[in-house]
Amino acid sequence: MLRIETGGSPYGARLVTDRPYRQGELICAITGYRVTHQATYQTVQIGPDTHIEELGVLAYLNHSCRPNTIVDTTAMEVRAARDIAAGEELTFFYPSTEWEMDRPFICLCGAPQCVRLVAGAKYLSIDTLSRYFINRHIRDMALAALDQALCQAITEGHKS
Repeated sequence: MLRIETGGSPYGARLVTDRPYRQGELICAITGYRVTHQATYQTVQIGPDTHIEELGVLAYLNHSCRPNTIVDTTAMEVRAARDIAAGEELTFFYPSTEWEMDRPFICLCGAPQCVRLVAGAKYLSIDTLSRYFINRHIRDMALAALDQALCQAITEGHKS
């Protein structure tokens, strides 16, 4: 059972589990959403130009740089990234779904590997992204951006 708790989180409301989960276990399927092409702070990106909204309790999944869930936009499900205890807040790594955040923010998770500014995968290095589960559309967009940067560097190198 998942429940929304107010307070107890620097981000306001949070999603908490009443039962434990084992790593890899399905927490819930992502259903009942509406597809949109407009990104907001309440949407989850599922493709380069596609987002979903009206996520019900999943809208209360907060960000962490040490997430305990994986939001898989290919399988449309949320799974435990590690063992999760009953009473624990459920979190995921926002850049795993978001290329560019509608409302960037300073991360307050306190994890040793904290990225500090959560603005989207576009603003993180390939090295940083490689430490996390990231969705296919984010991986493809990151590789395309890297290819573009390499081509630009080669072109500028030929000009000198």
